[in-house]
Amino acid sequence: MSTQNTLIIPDTLKRYEDIAANIKPERIKVFIQKAQELDLKPFLGYALYYDLIKHLEADGTLSEGTPQHYKDLLNGSEYLDEQGYIVLHQGLQPVLAYFTFARFIEADAIHYTATGPVTKRYDNADALPAKDVVKLVQQQRSTANAYTNEVERFLLDHKEQFPIWHYNQKNKTARQAGPRIRGVDRTDLFLQDDYNIDPLIPELFN
Repeated sequence: MSTQNTLIIPDTLKRYEDIAANIKPERIKVFIQKAQELDLKPFLGYALYYDLIKHLEADGTLSEGTPQHYKDLLNGSEYLDEQGYIVLHQGLQPVLAYFTFARFIEADAIHYTATGPVTKRYDNADALPAKDVVKLVQQQRSTANAYTNEVERFLLDHKEQFPIWHYNQKNKTARQAGPRIRGVDRTDLFLQDDYNIDPLIPELFN
């Protein structure tokens, strides 16, 4: 995957979740790039995606000359819809942040060795069972999808400012909440309310 400027930086994730201090920013950026290319780009479409990122600075901010509607798309905005109701959308940043969380958690559950992939083990905590990794990843992707729906409404409400974006039902159906881990009971999708994930995934969350 080619390296390019990203719409968020590792520090952006701290706005949405507590990130363990021992996680190197370079490692997080790998998953930001994957989420941007594999989750966000299909939703925006190639034309809008590449037109947006050409305005990016190295620190993930948009250049000074970026059109205001692109700034609103990335950073969020408050506006009136056609019925005169106030709509608040959060922009693309939380979309990309939660898709990044999902990809990090999913990948971090497995360690690749010379003899093949194995489940990670920790000295001070038990590794999260695979079925619970699936549930946690689905929660993160579901949150990302909820924010994506807000952005989708923003784009539809401002279609005259985004003529190169076209609504595509395939984009919605492709945004599956679940990870690519198979063999899980799909009727049990959520962790118990009192289930503490903190000691189980020590590398990402505090």
